[in-house]
Amino acid sequence: MEIEIYVGNLPQATTQEELNMLFSRAGDVTSVDIIKDRTSGVSNGFAYVIMSAQSEADKAVSMFNAYALEDHHLRVLLVTSRKQRRFGKR
Repeated sequence: MEIEIYVGNLPQATTQEELNMLFSRAGDVTSVDIIKDRTSGVSNGFAYVIMSAQSEADKAVSMFNAYALEDHHLRVLLVTSRKQRRFGKR
């Protein structure tokens, strides 16, 4: 089961290849998607990384949350699925 990770506070010049290499230290990276402004094409400073297993995603969060990348301290969190985010459901 693939697990999605949010990576925030990225330097604007960060590339998909750099994130792939960084997060592959925690496990198998399935994909990296840096979110960019639609009109300018400039990075919005966050990305989503897909890891191939829960244990690898947990390891990535523990390794890289608050990790310093070019004087930016990354914010790394597991993304909760839409099913888990249902508000008002008990």
